[in-house]
Amino acid sequence: MPDYFFERECRTSHSESFLIEAAGAEFGRVDLHYTSSIAYATLCVPTGTSEDDMQDLISEIDERLVMSNDPYREDFVVTVWTG
Repeated sequence: MPDYFFERECRTSHSESFLIEAAGAEFGRVDLHYTSSIAYATLCVPTGTSEDDMQDLISEIDERLVMSNDPYREDFVVTVWTG
């Protein structure tokens, strides 16, 4: 699993957007949207990203980004786009 670096592009009161870097290169993007009880993410990764790598990345996003913003959320829903 590569080490991921998240660079925030923008933030509002209910959403954030991050570029994702791995091995010093741009790897993908995640847009996070927060409601009162659920956090939603749209994750964009390159074609060929394995299911295991996607699960690891989603776990990193949950632990490092979502939990730091909203530790009391009830659910985390992720939509993944590859391309």
